[in-house]
Amino acid sequence: MGNGGSDHADIDLLTWCVSEEKIGTMSQCVGVARNLSRKEPVVKPFVPVHGIRKAFAPALFSRKESRPDIIISCGYRPEKMVLKMKRTFSGEPFTVHLQRPEIEGYDLVFVSNHDWTRELEARPNYERMIGVPHRLRLNEVSKRRRAARSLFSPDDRQLASVFVGGDNGAYIYDQKSVDNIKNAIDSLTSKDWRVLVSTSRRSDRRTFDALMALSSPLVTVWDRREPNPYLDYVAAADAFLIAKDSITMPCEALLTGRPVYSLELTEVPGERLIKFDRFHRDLQETRKLTRRFDGGLESYSYQPINEALRIAEVIRSRVAKHS
Repeated sequence: MGNGGSDHADIDLLTWCVSEEKIGTMSQCVGVARNLSRKEPVVKPFVPVHGIRKAFAPALFSRKESRPDIIISCGYRPEKMVLKMKRTFSGEPFTVHLQRPEIEGYDLVFVSNHDWTRELEARPNYERMIGVPHRLRLNEVSKRRRAARSLFSPDDRQLASVFVGGDNGAYIYDQKSVDNIKNAIDSLTSKDWRVLVSTSRRSDRRTFDALMALSSPLVTVWDRREPNPYLDYVAAADAFLIAKDSITMPCEALLTGRPVYSLELTEVPGERLIKFDRFHRDLQETRKLTRRFDGGLESYSYQPINEALRIAEVIRSRVAKHS
């Protein structure tokens, strides 16, 4: 298990982060890279193009560029391009993939526990990870805590941050789900908690409007007009309540060592729901990191996780053996 200790990157390595444009996948690559090297990574978003447009699309990389020491990728779309990069530079860049790849050829692969299968145990270049890595860094969150708490809880009242998303194929934000979120917030305020609420890019208008309509001096909802206060919401929280459609947000909250509770949503039966079920069982039942929300938030202890830092340490060790 990764630790929640101080973040460090005390060597200079040129890292390329290659991913589709989705922020969820690129942030995994960047999060690891920033724990790996003092140099800011070179971000190369991969946008697939087809047909005649392919002839006019700008090249993602050039052999005239400085050769990267490490290439970190995520998602299936850029896999062929990453392996082409490796061949172009005579196989010298150390390649890392943060998801089970469809194409073999990576030097090191990290697969989330909820995607891990038994046959991967025999592959020496495959490693397990808890959830997914991310860009939040413990030292940055810790530095913001005092100011964030002064802003959002000036009377030093207990404060919960509630994070919600949107439909994702495994869960839907129907009226039942929205009512469950509102009832959870009401339950917290009835126990004298202050509540910070943040929606995500996937949140639909109905969910946003329902949350904005909450009327309580103890509830603050991000209005989407001001800059996203997500990092301050993480820093200020004494506990978290996170809707089950997100994998990244629970992992970010678990960096802090503070209680993380899961909020139920209406389920959509199918393979995608099975994946999310495995993820939540791993965190709740196997590792005792999170808990299901049943109306209240209680303090409990666990070892914080910082997979971006731990993965960077594994990469650094493998690169040393590889060179």
